[in-house]
Amino acid sequence: MIDRTHKLPVVRQCQLLELSRATAYYQATPVSATELALMRRIDELHLDYPFAGARMLRDLLRREGHTIGRKRVRTLMTRTGIAAVYRKPRTSQRHPAHTVYPYLLRHREITRPNHVWAADITYIPMKRGFVYLFAVLDWASRRVLAWRLSNTLTTDFCIEAVQEAITRYGTPDIFNTDQGCQFTSQEFTGLLKDHGIQISMDGKGCWRDNVFVERLWKSIKYEEVYLHAYETVSAAQQGLARYLTFYNQTRPHRALDGHTPNGVYVDILPKRLTAA
Repeated sequence: MIDRTHKLPVVRQCQLLELSRATAYYQATPVSATELALMRRIDELHLDYPFAGARMLRDLLRREGHTIGRKRVRTLMTRTGIAAVYRKPRTSQRHPAHTVYPYLLRHREITRPNHVWAADITYIPMKRGFVYLFAVLDWASRRVLAWRLSNTLTTDFCIEAVQEAITRYGTPDIFNTDQGCQFTSQEFTGLLKDHGIQISMDGKGCWRDNVFVERLWKSIKYEEVYLHAYETVSAAQQGLARYLTFYNQTRPHRALDGHTPNGVYVDILPKRLTAA
């Protein structure tokens, strides 16, 4: 909006646009190495203790020798998109356009591909920064159908991944997410409705409602992300692509009797389509 090559002074441009002059001169500062290390450690602790809030995480970090307060832990948790799992009071009203849908999977037997898809977003640490990973998972086979990386928590990269999954694999009967603003937005729910997909959402604070995606995050982080300090976003893209190919096609899954997600998805789906 501010044109520094224009003959009109920057101060005057700010006045016309009703912007603070600080906005025109501000330059973002990179996240320090110390904060990045803390964010990564908080992420690791959250995977092991999802019920831990800012106070408990502060105490755990202090045991490890970190001098840190609760407010700073809370700030870093917000930055990484991490929140403790517990039933929260209804302290704020949602935007009326963001409808929250009921959880449809309780006591439901899910044994075939494309019956239920689930999705979520997680924080991925790098050597000098971080990105967010969104993935679409087939519930029955545990196969990752599509995924995207982004440096911001927006809705567009989630929609791109869902569109790719639908284009390549058809549509599920039910799509389950948590109650994050990306998933309650009209853009996201509208995409699912346009394809006749039933929308299911986790109960508030009920991480077990989407436990298979949570388990996927743990596998990705302990078997890939924490073993590599990605230098760039492209390096993270390549590393995750390599791991998710291994996860889908090679890695035996205990819940699938030692079969791979890709094997279960590919073996069962054609039989279902033929029977139909």
